Amino acid sequence: MKFVDKARIFVKGGKGGDGCISFLRERFRPRGGPDGGNGGDGGNVLIRADKQKETLYDFKFKQHFKAKNGQPGKGKNQTGKKGEDLVIHVPVGTVVTDNATGDILADLIFHSQEIVVAKGGRGGRGNASFATSVRKAPRIKETGKPGEERWLNLEIKLIADIGIIGLPNVGKSTFISRISSAHPKIGDYPFTTLTPSLGVANLDDDNIFVIADIPGIVKDAHKGKGLGLNFLRHIERTSFLLHIIDLAAPPPRDPISDFNIINQELSNYKKEVGLKPQIVVLNKIDLPYAKQRLKDVKERFKGIDIDVFPISAITGEGIPLLLKELTNRISSFKLKKRNESFI
Repeated sequence: MKFVDKARIFVKGGKGGDGCISFLRERFRPRGGPDGGNGGDGGNVLIRADKQKETLYDFKFKQHFKAKNGQPGKGKNQTGKKGEDLVIHVPVGTVVTDNATGDILADLIFHSQEIVVAKGGRGGRGNASFATSVRKAPRIKETGKPGEERWLNLEIKLIADIGIIGLPNVGKSTFISRISSAHPKIGDYPFTTLTPSLGVANLDDDNIFVIADIPGIVKDAHKGKGLGLNFLRHIERTSFLLHIIDLAAPPPRDPISDFNIINQELSNYKKEVGLKPQIVVLNKIDLPYAKQRLKDVKERFKGIDIDVFPISAITGEGIPLLLKELTNRISSFKLKKRNESFI
């Protein structure tokens, strides 16, 4: 199934059922009082996060969703049945926005988390509700109210511990495939090379983390160039970033310049994204030119005060040490979050 991370849908709550006009007619009470019941409320439309869902692809074919109407009231003061709610299932990590106002209605980051996006209409009152000491036989009722309706925007933001970033063709995909072959318990969920993908790394029972492979970012991506804004938002939820740089790229390419290009794009997109902690990975050290410049480039990164890990995604050199560092960092982040939850 094709990965689609944006969709626009129309939702409408069910109409409330009409109230009933009825009078009690029994053998010994031929002129009984009003007993028309109220109509049932219309059903609500809910959006629920579902870990079994991975894409918004289904919404390309169906955009309109309406809950069931409430049933009308009946005699003998019987209230009509409430309309059945309609639940729309979306992937975990979906942001729901009102199309007209731009307001964020929900950020569904947990399985089964849900929100009511269109309330059903209230059922109308039957004539029994209008009886008074003065008006003992009212022949009036209320019609059910219409349900809420609106257009919504759905947008997936991947949830991952680590976001892999870098210019195109620096070896991000090779790195993911290398990790996968090294650790059979790792599960890759690729969609296409033009979409983000998640890798679930299960190094052992105590060390599990999720890596988001973000498609190549280019200069002026924050303006929408290349894949641009389509994928920059997937970086927002990550704890930290793994910045892969092609150490073997020939002049005029320069590792520090490549590093600065990406970070400028992150900051231009959102300041807080540009401030996320990073680890720099110097890839392709198996190539002669990369080996020649490794020492000099590492020294230059020391001036930026950032951790640097040389690796070869092709041969696997340096990857075990990098994975150990990633595991330690993720463990620290998760411990910090747990501690903050108790404050």
